[in-house]
Amino acid sequence: MATLMERMAQDLTAAMRAREELRTSVLRMAKTALTNKEIEKKAPLGEDEVLRVLQGMVKQREDSIDQFGKGGRQDLVEQERKEIAILRVYLPAEAGDEEIAAAVDQAMRETGCTSVKDMGKVMKGAQAALKAMGKPADGKRVSEAVRRKLGA
Repeated sequence: MATLMERMAQDLTAAMRAREELRTSVLRMAKTALTNKEIEKKAPLGEDEVLRVLQGMVKQREDSIDQFGKGGRQDLVEQERKEIAILRVYLPAEAGDEEIAAAVDQAMRETGCTSVKDMGKVMKGAQAALKAMGKPADGKRVSEAVRRKLGA
């Protein structure tokens, strides 16, 4: 089975041959970001590190959507959404609200935490539980779920 980076390289070649400008552009940006991370690390990236870089790229685009939306630039919002869709193809499916709630409940049971002061411990446990399930989740969504459970 090909690694994620190999699959992206193959998809980049296919996108260039099919003259898909947006897909080619996004995959080139991703390849560059991954290459820069490898140079920074001075070693090849593992699959987890590749996923973190791609998740960071999605997060950047989500932040840009917020900013462009506030600025009334709907054209740029649409562009960013299209780029996110291309990047998400390479990411595992995110955890749903039920899965996040279950992970938070599990973390609260394991840590015995019941107050907002213990939010960090619950967050850490919930993120670890989600990672063990192979379901990444946006920290903001997990944080909101923890706050609801702890009554903050």
